[in-house]
Amino acid sequence: MIMKYAGKNMEVTNALREVTEKKLSKLDKYFQKDIEGNVTFSTQKNRKIIEVTINLPGTIIRAEESSDDMYASIDRAIDVLERQIRKYKTRLQKRYQNGETIRFENVMPLNKDYDVERAKLVKRKRFGLKPMSSDEAILQMELLRHNFFVFMDSETEDVNVVYKRKDGDYGLIEPEI
Repeated sequence: MIMKYAGKNMEVTNALREVTEKKLSKLDKYFQKDIEGNVTFSTQKNRKIIEVTINLPGTIIRAEESSDDMYASIDRAIDVLERQIRKYKTRLQKRYQNGETIRFENVMPLNKDYDVERAKLVKRKRFGLKPMSSDEAILQMELLRHNFFVFMDSETEDVNVVYKRKDGDYGLIEPEI
């Protein structure tokens, strides 16, 4: 994996970078060599926060963890990433069910995100919509740890939104034109 390191409100030391690289190397068995990602270290008050984003072909896996100790945050983030990767890989294996090992290079890549700043508009994202079912969209939303996800329904080819409700269930927004 090729990781880019950045720090917010703190300097990324060589020791911190080396420990993170060593722990992230546990995940190399799941990927090709040219997978890219970002690691951001930050501090807010007494909290040490790590955010790891891995750009896989066709999906993004992300973990954000915080604690009083940066090394504990790193360990927790690695555990979250490993669970998400295993969950996603299992989902792919169930979908294709032809007995061959699933590698992430078999998944189509997404377009890159673009940010545009304007007055009052804080952030704009653009991304390619991959046709998928609502169940796949819920899985992707959970992998990203977001509370909503925009996707193209594979049956109707409409753009829909799945979201996590306060009661823990999921909702689906379907447009009427």
